[in-house]
Amino acid sequence: MKYRTTRKATVRLAVCLMTASALVPAVAQAKTGESVEQRLDRLEAMIVSLQQQMNTGQAPSAQQAEAVSQLRSAVEATRAQNQQLAAQQTETEARVAQVEKTSSADGFSVGDTRVTLGGYIKLDGKTIRTGGGQMANGSVGRDFLLPGLIPVGGAASGWDTDFHARQSRIIVKTSTPVGDKSVGTHLELDFMTTSGGDQRVSNSYSPRMRQAFITYDGWLFGQAWSTFQNVSALPDTLDFVGTMPGTVFVRQPMIRYKSKGGLSVAIENPETTLTSATGARIQPGDDKLPDIVLRYDKSGFAIAGIVRQLTASDAILPSSDSAVAYGVSVSGVVPLGGKDDLRFMATAGKGLGRYMGANIVNDAAIDTSGKLDPIATYSGFAAYRHFWGPKLRSTIAGSYFKADNPVLLTGNTPTDEVWNALANIIYSPVPKLDLGIEYMYANRKNEAGLDGNLQQVQVSAKYAF
Repeated sequence: MKYRTTRKATVRLAVCLMTASALVPAVAQAKTGESVEQRLDRLEAMIVSLQQQMNTGQAPSAQQAEAVSQLRSAVEATRAQNQQLAAQQTETEARVAQVEKTSSADGFSVGDTRVTLGGYIKLDGKTIRTGGGQMANGSVGRDFLLPGLIPVGGAASGWDTDFHARQSRIIVKTSTPVGDKSVGTHLELDFMTTSGGDQRVSNSYSPRMRQAFITYDGWLFGQAWSTFQNVSALPDTLDFVGTMPGTVFVRQPMIRYKSKGGLSVAIENPETTLTSATGARIQPGDDKLPDIVLRYDKSGFAIAGIVRQLTASDAILPSSDSAVAYGVSVSGVVPLGGKDDLRFMATAGKGLGRYMGANIVNDAAIDTSGKLDPIATYSGFAAYRHFWGPKLRSTIAGSYFKADNPVLLTGNTPTDEVWNALANIIYSPVPKLDLGIEYMYANRKNEAGLDGNLQQVQVSAKYAF
């Protein structure tokens, strides 16, 4: 009997010891100002007292009852602490999950503002031969096709080779919630057509602002592609634009509103360009009214109309004058099965000069009475893209531009017509990495009948991020 009692007491003591060991941190926090050793000593005294009580079978004293009460309090404190720690752990896991979610490819947050970075790095290697004269070293026409810079009437050049990474682009976007809507911003930089370096030593070029605008609830404020231009219809080429002769190509400041139904209306920066009697370009800077553009997009197609007021003051003309200019453009992307597609654009109007092909001709001439005479233009392009497989694709494309210059007013040096054709093959070994080669042939003829051609072989490597 005594053996069994002793055995029971030992078991009870072991249980108390295990419980006490588990409760040491809680008891250690029960009274402030004590060291850990002092609290351990106090707990040990409690256990010894309990052991004596169990060995003798006596009722617990007040001190022992208080010890039991303290142990119970420690148990309650530990339980509460564990619940608090569990709640904190759950909250921490939720925060970690949110951080992991927002640290993905869609950017990062600064306060309530979401910031995303994008763009691409691109290397272009080109060799160019011109049939109507030498294109000067350092000319932007050697970086990408600018139809108005193709030499005419001269002797053929040899093949000129240049490498550059100037088309590389950086895009920073933000989105900030405001009620049930959001305010967005878009800032885009590259290094094309800028000064600041040459090919001798560093090939360093200054960054330039391509686009910078704010968006809110269908509105756009800032510099962007003209509403008259359908960027989504541009072909998949290695050259910067590829089909420049037949393309509406303008970026400028504007205020634009686009409805959810696809209708856009915009007022855009006006800038009149005139052709003098010697064929020179004049920019009066006397514009009074913005260019007005109306556009409708539906299922990959767009139709856009523009109305402009061309203006020049008596600093240019015998007396101030203005003229109405206008035009229409139709463009789109036609799916052809699989990933293949046909892209096109057709544009016609009077006084559209600076909107076409990077200002191939000017908006107007000055007639014999000193009035503005808007110049009619017609242009377009078509491009077929074919996927040979999931990693290999090609585009063949052609474009055309025609101007109806009043030769008696402009002389015979302005461009009469330009056309070009190209073909490429692009290999993407991994997503967003494009390696390609492209051949282009272009021809320009002026009003005097002099012409010149350009042949271009280009290789490119581009990685978008």
